[in-house]
Amino acid sequence: GSIGPTRSGTEDPIGLEKIYREQLSVLINEGVDAVLLETFRSIEHALALVALAKEMAPGQPLVAEMALRMKPETLEWEQDPRVFVQGAHDRGADVVGVNCCAPWEATAFLDAIRDLPQVRDARVMISAMPNAGGFQRIGHRYMTHVNSEYMGKLARTFASKGVHLIGGCCEVHPQHLTEMSNYLHGFQAGEGTVVHVPPRTRPTAGDDAKLANGPFSRKIKAGQFAVSVETLPPRGTSKSALAAKIEFVNELADSGLADALDITDGSRGIPLVPPADFVSAIREELSWTRETGDRLEFIPHFSTRDLNSMGVQSRLIGYYVRRIHNVLFITGDPPKMSPGYPRSTAVFDLDSISMVRYTHAYLNAGLDLGGESLGRGADPRTHFTIGSGFEPEAVNRERELERLKRKIDAGSDYIFTQPVFRREALAILDSVPTRPPILIGVMILGSLEQAQRMAQVPGVVVPDDLLDRFGKYESPEDQLKLGQEVAIEQIKRIREQGRPGIYLMSPASHKPVIPVLKAALA
Repeated sequence: GSIGPTRSGTEDPIGLEKIYREQLSVLINEGVDAVLLETFRSIEHALALVALAKEMAPGQPLVAEMALRMKPETLEWEQDPRVFVQGAHDRGADVVGVNCCAPWEATAFLDAIRDLPQVRDARVMISAMPNAGGFQRIGHRYMTHVNSEYMGKLARTFASKGVHLIGGCCEVHPQHLTEMSNYLHGFQAGEGTVVHVPPRTRPTAGDDAKLANGPFSRKIKAGQFAVSVETLPPRGTSKSALAAKIEFVNELADSGLADALDITDGSRGIPLVPPADFVSAIREELSWTRETGDRLEFIPHFSTRDLNSMGVQSRLIGYYVRRIHNVLFITGDPPKMSPGYPRSTAVFDLDSISMVRYTHAYLNAGLDLGGESLGRGADPRTHFTIGSGFEPEAVNRERELERLKRKIDAGSDYIFTQPVFRREALAILDSVPTRPPILIGVMILGSLEQAQRMAQVPGVVVPDDLLDRFGKYESPEDQLKLGQEVAIEQIKRIREQGRPGIYLMSPASHKPVIPVLKAALA
């Protein structure tokens, strides 16, 4: 049962009992499962009503939320979040949080209260139900451009900060909530998975075996600077689109500037040609056979979204017999389909850490995921080179570092980072072992609009000064040129710092990739 503030919000708190007692009585007597106090702007009113609700129904679950706002000119709070949380908890609220504020204000609220003893010791649960934020006048309406994917990633950010109750307010619609639910399922991927230590009959495949996987594996094992370039497989049946992508792969191989081609697996939750099928099309068109070998090492991304553990093993063995011996494990984005598309559920039996551990400790030791031998031959082991991911700009850096350590301990041979635009963000890697190598993500931004979209992605920070640089140019050509110049600067700096390599992304178009690499690696 939801209760909101009075119209003016200026009444004497003592007089609030007269205003609210009847409404509370009706809700409680009719058996609501919880009472929600929401969108209050006055701490005095919110706390007085918490006390009244707990007095009338001590055992009734109570959620207390305020529409806490920050002053745009100073970024100071109009009402103190810490005073609200402490006061609401002292008066018996079960859940305390914010609603109807902008997403960034909700995030700032979580940062402001995280050190409170009640929050740190989990004596009170926290809620966050922001509006879509960034309202603009469009025609005769105030609307927002925030899309459902942004709200989905925001929900996962909230979960990583320990929020228990997650939702939305103004301009947050069913499609946003569906996406938020999907992302939360992805956040919980593999939580119940325990990877048992297998009966060790033989050692796992070592570096000597992995050197045969391709030039990328040889370079990272030798400590040389390595380059992997990301590409998206086709989505539909267009022959010209497929031909253009394969021609790019051929040009990249001819350039000698890259060691690997990593291929996304349903990036952004959109159905694309599976990586292994795309590899087969490349090999067939370019005549890269078992005898000639591949001129680039293929690294398919492997999402945990689509397959249960049986399917995971089947696909990996399929990769192995098709000469795909390097895999980058990611948890993956939840499915995102048009309203008319058949419902697609996400599996998430395993997370990326358990995938790394199973591949290293089981398949690379000649065992299936149940601990049985993979074959009757003298050596049934696979020899996958195993990769995983890391977010240097993650909102919850402690959790991300802890997961990185687990990925390394599980058997990762290399790590790719999300795109990093701030040089100071890489300082977090100074506390991480130098092995396995961590290759830095570099993204070629194609426009101001793309830079602004990336700035909204949790885990990626596009600095304001970079957005300002893009804003100085009006023409798309100049913005694209700037995006290439920034990527070149980043790659040169990464090499000067002695980093082990780069993971290059150019989502807008593959055309800038070779010119950027030529200029940066000259």
